[in-house]
Amino acid sequence: MNRYRRYLVFLRRFWWIPVVTLVLAFGGAAFYIHWLDPEFVSVASLWETEKLNVPGGAAFTEDNQTYIGTQVELLQDGRLAEGVLDGLRAASTNAIATDERGNPLKVTISVLEHPKSSIFLVSASSANAAYSQAYLNKLLDVYLAYKKEVRKTVAQDTFISVSDQVRRMETDLKVAQDALTSFERTNNMAILQEEGTVSGAYLAKLQTELSDLQLESHLYKAGPGAHNATNSAGTNELAMGAYGVQSPNLSSGGSLQADHLSPSQDLQLLKSQRERLSKNLRPRHPKMIKLDEEIGRDEKIIDMLSNASREQFLAARDASREQLLAVREANQARMSNVLMSIKEWEGRVTVANILIAEADRLRLNVNRLQSTYDRLIQLLQNVDIGRNTDQETLAVLDSASPARRTHLRETNALRSAGFGGLTIGLGVIFLLSMRDDRFNSLSEINEKFGHAIVGQVPNLPLGRDETQTPLLAIHDDRYNYAEAYRNLRSAIFFMPSSGERPKVLLVTSALPDEGKSTIAVNLARTLALSGSRVLLIDGDLRRGYLHKLLGMQGDPGFADLLQKPEDLDAVIQHDSLPNFSFIGRGKTLPNPGDLLFSPRLQAAFAMLRERFDYVLIDSCPIFASDDTPSLAPMTDGTLFVIRNGYSSARAVKEALDLLGRRQVLVLGLVFNRADTSARSYYYYKYPSYHAEQKIA
Repeated sequence: MNRYRRYLVFLRRFWWIPVVTLVLAFGGAAFYIHWLDPEFVSVASLWETEKLNVPGGAAFTEDNQTYIGTQVELLQDGRLAEGVLDGLRAASTNAIATDERGNPLKVTISVLEHPKSSIFLVSASSANAAYSQAYLNKLLDVYLAYKKEVRKTVAQDTFISVSDQVRRMETDLKVAQDALTSFERTNNMAILQEEGTVSGAYLAKLQTELSDLQLESHLYKAGPGAHNATNSAGTNELAMGAYGVQSPNLSSGGSLQADHLSPSQDLQLLKSQRERLSKNLRPRHPKMIKLDEEIGRDEKIIDMLSNASREQFLAARDASREQLLAVREANQARMSNVLMSIKEWEGRVTVANILIAEADRLRLNVNRLQSTYDRLIQLLQNVDIGRNTDQETLAVLDSASPARRTHLRETNALRSAGFGGLTIGLGVIFLLSMRDDRFNSLSEINEKFGHAIVGQVPNLPLGRDETQTPLLAIHDDRYNYAEAYRNLRSAIFFMPSSGERPKVLLVTSALPDEGKSTIAVNLARTLALSGSRVLLIDGDLRRGYLHKLLGMQGDPGFADLLQKPEDLDAVIQHDSLPNFSFIGRGKTLPNPGDLLFSPRLQAAFAMLRERFDYVLIDSCPIFASDDTPSLAPMTDGTLFVIRNGYSSARAVKEALDLLGRRQVLVLGLVFNRADTSARSYYYYKYPSYHAEQKIA
């Protein structure tokens, strides 16, 4: 909000800047318009016509999002412009209007789409009315012919490209078909299929026979151990030694001496193991399947043994070891023959499967190429249909109208000048408000330094013959001006203080010309009007001029008092205002600042405190010399003056920091020349109130 107010303050102060920029901008626009050639505009319209949709035909497509922009760029393209000029030259030798240099007039083309329609307005503008109309008509003809030629070229290139792909695909398909035919000629597929089936069946039969031989071999291997067990137990025992199974009638003291467990024992062991594994494994687990196979094998052996006759077991018991070995060797020989046959038939099955797989691969390749070839043929037919079909959808709805004079460029130039000039002017003021750190309102001071304002003095306009604001009189009719000083006087009277109320007050500012001297004089006079004994001292020992404002003498003065405090009465002056006394600056000395460190200064202040209620010292600006920072710590307090629109925030801050480092008590800030026209200023703005009071 403060920045906004600051900007408004600068706008009121520098209102003439936007006026100047507007005048300059409009002047430039007027100069530009003066040298502009007249402009004549001719308008024609294009529209999207109906299109015959041929099923299966290839259609041209365009990006709808960039369609308008594409047409604008195309209509403004230099190649079309050359075609238009060539067409106009061929029609008539004087059809082309030229400028002073003999060059064809520049024609500006613009395209506008009607909302919610498929109609496009094309306008051509130039400095010649007839030329604008002729140019636009020829441009539409060249534009449509160019689009038709482009479509024809695109269709022809596409047709050639697809034709090349068809030829390449046809060659690849023929090569694949020849490879399949050659393979089928050298390999009878029916015989291969039958041979594969027969070989597979015979191979399965050999696998079954091998399994039976392996089972017999297992049984023969159990024979000799069981035979020995029978001999050790006695001849009257019923045993099945030939197969390694203990007889059910075997006495409890007998034992089986065979190297392998009997089938019944092996079966029990396998079942026990399966029951244990079934708790953690599924029935389809490979270990469970293997156990089931072994259990089935043992059950088969036990079944064979239980069904055999006693004579067979007795005969097997009496068979000699040599006969058993002979049978085992014969069994091994048969197993070897079966294994050799299995390897041979496995090779035949493998060869048959390889040949069948190769035939399937060649046939699949032919089918794939045939499918691609058929699609390309269909695409080629569609492209051929689209190539021979006119698919242009744009047509001329209205030819170019007679050209009319337009002032659009002049209007745009004036509008741009007004906007640009105003923007530049306001921008300059904005930059000034941002770069200028001078205070322009009371709120800015409060924002920067807090609520340290003890008073504000309004700005009064000077009269025609006045060089500075006149001092307050006893009966002054400048009501708001006088009330501002009375308000400052009240602030000093009721200023919070822990001890004795400050008597010796210093009035200063950061820089010259901030109005501190005027404020010091008027404040002293206002204090005197309240009945207080007031002494005003011109503490600017170098360039003090309060004696000129008051019409008194400047010498002897403050410099003389610092040298001889006992001569106090000699330097004090009086005027017609009761209770008001004045001490000028005194003689001009080479180094007056040295007197401020003399012990006589404190002695002089002690005498002044006894004789006066208030002693106001108008000192020099802080950054003018070191006198004020040296004198201020010896006073009871300091009033710091800030001038509206003049005092720099940076300078004020540095000055207050300097006083703070010198241990100076700053009683408050006085805002001088406050803008009474601002909305934020409410103090003493009602002279009618005072006028009524005067009448009463």
